[in-house]
Amino acid sequence: MGPHPAVAAIRLAVRRVLHDVLTDLTEQGGRPAPAPAPRVGRPGRTVGSSAGAAPHDPLPDTAPLVLVACSGGADSMALASALAFEAPKLGIRAGGITVDHGLQDGSALRAAEVVSRMTALHLDPVESVAVRVGRDGGPEAAARDARYAALDEAADRLGAVAVLLGHTRDDQAETVLLGLARGSGIRSLSGMAEVSGGPGARGLGHHYRRPFLQVDRQTARKACMVQSLAVWDDPHNIDPAYTRSRLRHEGLPALEKALGKGVVEALARTAQLSRDDADALDAWAAEAESGVRDEDGRLECAKLYALPPAVRRRVLRRAVVAAGSPAGSLFARHIEEVDRLITGWRGQGAINLPGRVEAQRQGGRLVIRQG
Repeated sequence: MGPHPAVAAIRLAVRRVLHDVLTDLTEQGGRPAPAPAPRVGRPGRTVGSSAGAAPHDPLPDTAPLVLVACSGGADSMALASALAFEAPKLGIRAGGITVDHGLQDGSALRAAEVVSRMTALHLDPVESVAVRVGRDGGPEAAARDARYAALDEAADRLGAVAVLLGHTRDDQAETVLLGLARGSGIRSLSGMAEVSGGPGARGLGHHYRRPFLQVDRQTARKACMVQSLAVWDDPHNIDPAYTRSRLRHEGLPALEKALGKGVVEALARTAQLSRDDADALDAWAAEAESGVRDEDGRLECAKLYALPPAVRRRVLRRAVVAAGSPAGSLFARHIEEVDRLITGWRGQGAINLPGRVEAQRQGGRLVIRQG
């Protein structure tokens, strides 16, 4: 008898991503270790088919390592269990990282419990990393920045080729709505990418990968339940002080009551369609940029004006970031102000931008530089 449908769904999602990881390694010139021969168990029993099953034979240190970022919640525990089951069959080492944000009493103890649970799944290496959360951008953004910095460092140090994140289709729907509420552009509406991030300090491709963006949150929780996996429900997820929590427990249910079921699926589809459009526009802007610069590399206002607005604003954003403005601090309103130097020129002065960057119009040229 096969696994429960919820367990089968999460394993299939992870298996597909691991195949993608191996394909990418091959294309980059890497040589993934061959998958080990399947172990033979007692008749009628598949070795490694449950959360507490015996581990596969150890893989060599030369085998590629994939890490799971695990908070101990249902989504990431389901992901950890699926990675532990699927990775050894493909010759991939599976490890886990939990980040202790230090924002709640007893957080260190909970992190130790998560390490113990990942170890019980036969993940190796397994680590807990403590971080200090700053204040920039608000509590949610600051915690996210600290978390990704810790994951980046751990992946570099351990030589991981990928880090798996447990974001689900429900998380994607929430991200799209948050972008919509902020009046952000199409890139924000495209939500989270299945693959994001670049190669690490060693040149390894430890891209972040999100296998569960087509899996709903309830499926992940059900997979944990049928495998008897203990999970921890973060109280922050139900704290109305946090915007995402209010959206999850008040906003989305209200939308489903007004519009009917299927809102989450529709928002997830919107994310993918928006991402396709945004990728096409970004590619167009990258090609157009060289054609709007003069012989000295300066941006020509007349040529910029001739571009479609969506393409022009992307060219401007690329130029501002290249001048030293942090991408995470650069918002649509900043680019709109710069765009007015092209479309609404009235002799206005320089525009001050994040990162001490300024943009001003001089003699028909747009000059963007750090001041």
